[in-house]
Amino acid sequence: MRLAWGQVKRRKVVTALCMTGISIGCAAIIVAISIGNAAQNYLETEIIGGMKLDEIIVTPQVSNGPGEGNGTAAEERGLLTDDKVRVIQGFDHIQSVIATKQLGYFRSISSDNLMNDGISIMAVDLSQLVEQGNRFKQGGTLEQIGALVLNYGATTGWKDAQTSERLMNMMSSDPNNPKVWEEYQMYEGMVTDMIGKSIQLEQMDNNGKILSPQLYVGGVLDVPAGQDAQFAMYDRRIYVSFETAEWLMDSLNLHKGAASQQRTYDNVTIKVDDLQHIKPLEALIAKLALNASDNLAMRDQISTQLDTFKAIALGVGIFILLLASISIIVAMTMSTYQRRRQIGIMKVLGADMPQIRSMFIMEASLLGLLGGLLGIVFSYLLIKGLNSFITASAGMSGLHIAVTVGTLPIGIAFAVMTGIFSGIYPAISAARTNALLAIKRD
Repeated sequence: MRLAWGQVKRRKVVTALCMTGISIGCAAIIVAISIGNAAQNYLETEIIGGMKLDEIIVTPQVSNGPGEGNGTAAEERGLLTDDKVRVIQGFDHIQSVIATKQLGYFRSISSDNLMNDGISIMAVDLSQLVEQGNRFKQGGTLEQIGALVLNYGATTGWKDAQTSERLMNMMSSDPNNPKVWEEYQMYEGMVTDMIGKSIQLEQMDNNGKILSPQLYVGGVLDVPAGQDAQFAMYDRRIYVSFETAEWLMDSLNLHKGAASQQRTYDNVTIKVDDLQHIKPLEALIAKLALNASDNLAMRDQISTQLDTFKAIALGVGIFILLLASISIIVAMTMSTYQRRRQIGIMKVLGADMPQIRSMFIMEASLLGLLGGLLGIVFSYLLIKGLNSFITASAGMSGLHIAVTVGTLPIGIAFAVMTGIFSGIYPAISAARTNALLAIKRD
């Protein structure tokens, strides 16, 4: 150990070059693993977490619409009805069952003469909104018919009639003008305080426009957890109770054909107590002539892509270490020829071949260890720069790369093993040196 350390200190240029190569490879491995772990955490919290993996979405096998019940027997069998919902509620491992029905898209007109053309009206049990992961920003659920709950997106995009008409005319006449789109986006992203206001829905039929009775905004939902407000504003929904939905369908003449004998739904969201029960439950739901879907396949696909990325990044680091190992082999092979007299004297004094080999391998492992320690310093500097770049350029505040304690031994281990394997050939060559010839030549 003492002799190896002395050679490492004495040959400063060779030591610096070998350490630099190993440190770059070690830093590449640590950064690759750290980026992979950070990306995995980000995906699990921001993306996969938003997928709601513990949920099953159930939809009918035929399209629902106003006036269900006038189709064939096969179509009737594929409907998502109250009876089927009650059967699903009786299955084991189910925590909650939330049914929804979409009434459609309507122009909404507020009591202060603002309008919005892109809001979807959804019928749901309003008391279950919180179970779906929603949070109220203002107000809450009201029991009376005519009460509304707006999600965050439904509070954006409200404009007076003159502004709306002016923007539409400008976009039609000059669609490539960036200033027009900038103004349009400004109004689309503008949040309006809607709590306590009255809203009417406008429906077009053969007789012209039909306005619904006055509806009252009793609650406004906050931005969903883990979602950015800039994306949430494009999902615009108004939630009403099923009783209010029936009242609206009557007032807007939405019932067509024969009336259904029981309530039907567009989809049902099922929350499961454990992911392992999702597939068996989907098999049971399929027996009810219903479609069932989940996000497990998407999660597996993202995880596979992430594993591929980590493998590629790790491979790049190992490739750099292989290049560094070549420099160590060359440097230590040259050192063997330069130190033939020293090796010869050691043999004359009684050093055997294993001791000579051990000295060279120890020297190579020291180079690997020093390079690994330097690589840790480089990795911290690289990751600090990457975090600053991500925050400044990408705006992904949820993605933060950090060097974990468990990552450091991996980088050090790769660096030391690179040194050891790189020192095997020079060590064998040094051990085979003829002592008498080495002394005589020098």
